[in-house]
Amino acid sequence: MRNRSVFIIKGARKRRIAVRPSVRLLAILGGVSVGLLIAEVGLRVLGFRYLNLYQEDGAVGYALRPGAEGWWRDEGEAYIKISDDGLRDREHSKVKPPDTLRVAVLGDSYAEALQVPMEAAFWAVAEQRLQGCEALGGRRVEVINFGVSGFSTARELITLRRRVWQYSPDVVVLLMTTGNDVRDNSQLLSREYAGLPLPYFVYENGALVLDDSLLKRRNESLWFRLQESFWGNSLHWLRQHVRLIGLVDKARAAFQIYKLRRKNVPTGAGDEPGIDAKVYLEPADPAWADAWSVTEGLMLLMRDEVKSHGAKFLLVTGSNGIQVYPNPSNRQVFMRNLGADDLFYPDRRIKSLGAREGIEVLNLAPTLQEYADRNKAFLHGTDGFGHWNALGHRLVGDLIAERLCETIAANR
Repeated sequence: MRNRSVFIIKGARKRRIAVRPSVRLLAILGGVSVGLLIAEVGLRVLGFRYLNLYQEDGAVGYALRPGAEGWWRDEGEAYIKISDDGLRDREHSKVKPPDTLRVAVLGDSYAEALQVPMEAAFWAVAEQRLQGCEALGGRRVEVINFGVSGFSTARELITLRRRVWQYSPDVVVLLMTTGNDVRDNSQLLSREYAGLPLPYFVYENGALVLDDSLLKRRNESLWFRLQESFWGNSLHWLRQHVRLIGLVDKARAAFQIYKLRRKNVPTGAGDEPGIDAKVYLEPADPAWADAWSVTEGLMLLMRDEVKSHGAKFLLVTGSNGIQVYPNPSNRQVFMRNLGADDLFYPDRRIKSLGAREGIEVLNLAPTLQEYADRNKAFLHGTDGFGHWNALGHRLVGDLIAERLCETIAANR
């Protein structure tokens, strides 16, 4: 009898020993789950939320995500709401209202204008100012913003062809960011986007043709096709609602920016990430000569595209921080270090192209520099660099509205 009891006890011990790994695993999973839950609650208490504004796009690589909204605080502060049509703008009907002048704005992050509230963006300011233009004869004005951060002139041309004409604009305004648009139009020079699935235009037999081979390869991948599936939509929902996943996404994005800045270390006063100082110099190598050639060719294609739809075209060159830094001595030091003679070289070059090819060009930087020097005012960021601040946007909106009003009056 005693032997049988011993056997039962030993058997029970064996069974208890057998379940211990499972219990240990459950304890680990439980601990991890509790830790993640505490971290999630902590992030919510702190008010953390990662703003995911973009989605992959089969034609331009990526675009704004319709309906995305939230606070932007990485540079400036504004509550961002993307329209149902994927525009950083209010909702616009595709059908143009009667007695309305419609203006479409194409551009990159300067037009996207995440750094300021929507009503402070230059295109909103221009719309408001144009309402008082007597040459309009009482017609109302509607300005529609198609700007997306990081867009090159090539992607802006594709956007014009694919999306803008659905809104029947009377005027198309292209905002050129000379500090990076020329470089970003080149597959050889576009360091930020090197290897990414984006469309470019290249010369073949003397004509610009679309090269979207990298994009097509991405579009055929399983990952891209999954984006529109149940799993892709579920992942997007998790990114929007689970703060920990948002934190991981933000950390990954920050690491990409860190790697980029390590590759493009500023070399002196006036240098800033994302801006290529070589744009202030005559092209010194074939890559830069080709980048300028492609950029100028894209402007001509856009001119022809707009003309074929019976609309007016205005090409606006913006400003880079160093061009309008309110201290001439700082600008001189930058130019001396770079070996440049003229910080307005890209602006004047584009102006000359317009004079030769029948494109109306508005150079903003010289006028903005005069204002900055006279008023000792920063027009970019809080320290003179980065994107336009609210004052910069207001001045730009006023200048664009003034030029458009003059153009309308001259063609009445």
